[in-house]
Amino acid sequence: MKLLITGGAGFIGSAVIRHILTNTNDEVVNLDKLTYAGNLDSLAEISSSERYTFEQVDICNRIEVDRVLAQYQPDAIMHLAAESHVDRSIDGPAEFIETNIVGTYILLEAARQYWQSLEVGRRTNFRFHHISTDEVYGDLPHPNDYSEGERNFPSPPAGEGPGDRGQSLPLFTEQTPYAPSSPYSASKASSDHLVRAWQRTYGLPILVTNCSNNYGPYHFPEKLVPLIILNALEGKPLPVYGKGDQIRDWLYVEDHARALYRVVTEGKVGETYNIGGHNEKQNIEVVHAICDILQELRPQERNYQDLITSVKDRPGHDMRYAIDASKIQKELGWAPEETFETGLRKTVQWYLNNLDWCQRVQDGSYQRERLGTTN
Repeated sequence: MKLLITGGAGFIGSAVIRHILTNTNDEVVNLDKLTYAGNLDSLAEISSSERYTFEQVDICNRIEVDRVLAQYQPDAIMHLAAESHVDRSIDGPAEFIETNIVGTYILLEAARQYWQSLEVGRRTNFRFHHISTDEVYGDLPHPNDYSEGERNFPSPPAGEGPGDRGQSLPLFTEQTPYAPSSPYSASKASSDHLVRAWQRTYGLPILVTNCSNNYGPYHFPEKLVPLIILNALEGKPLPVYGKGDQIRDWLYVEDHARALYRVVTEGKVGETYNIGGHNEKQNIEVVHAICDILQELRPQERNYQDLITSVKDRPGHDMRYAIDASKIQKELGWAPEETFETGLRKTVQWYLNNLDWCQRVQDGSYQRERLGTTN
């Protein structure tokens, strides 16, 4: 296949491209605007491949999107281009509306026109795969919502739904109603609705995936895991929102890349697949785990955990996300290969080995300062 991947210079997009070019014979066209979070250094290991092409294009530029589609004639589009940081969306929601909603609309219209121009066989096999987030669902009940005697609610293991083994805390399923809390998640929810409407109204063959929190190599340092690693190495405070008891399901980015390729090649048209890591952790647990690994790999006299600092929580902060990924396992045979422990160790080690990359991607506009305070 020839795949057009939007946002391929970003964190998840670059992982998808590396996976495809390393493990398949497919061709990739990477369409990316190269905003602050997009960096071609993340693709250095595959950039010389004859099966890889880069186009610096904004998805909001219909003329250029049409040109790329006509020139490269892709068999599928994987749409990952998005503004994705909740704190930035609080400070400046307009860019999120423009990229995530307007950009998705423009891409859908361009894809629809292109798809309708294909001969019958290629039109039948064409796919538009929209990559989204679990944050569109809002938040879930938290263990703190229950009395002490009610708190033993283990999440089901891989392959089991929330009702498969007695009483457990609920998880996000593909049928969970949308209830976004932030400008970011609201913009992604809007884009999800547009994609599904383009199938219902125009017949565009779409697929939608909603994933949990990703972590791993090449992650821009505004997000929790790389921020904590880099601040700890520099002896700076490790900011934790509130008590740090917000719960997320953590998914290693290379596992996510495998899942996305499985969906675009084997998924059923019109279906939604939730992708999760089966790793529910409180934010404070994640920070402690990073500190423990750093103390082992880069020991210092003062324990890294001494740097942990509680800061004011961000507005509208969801307390718990958790994915039921049983559908993608049962129907497509995908399950994460990394545990939280193995994935986090690989991640910390990667950052220790690639501090030069971290320095290059942090320009003068962002030096790991606090965002999203609404002040």
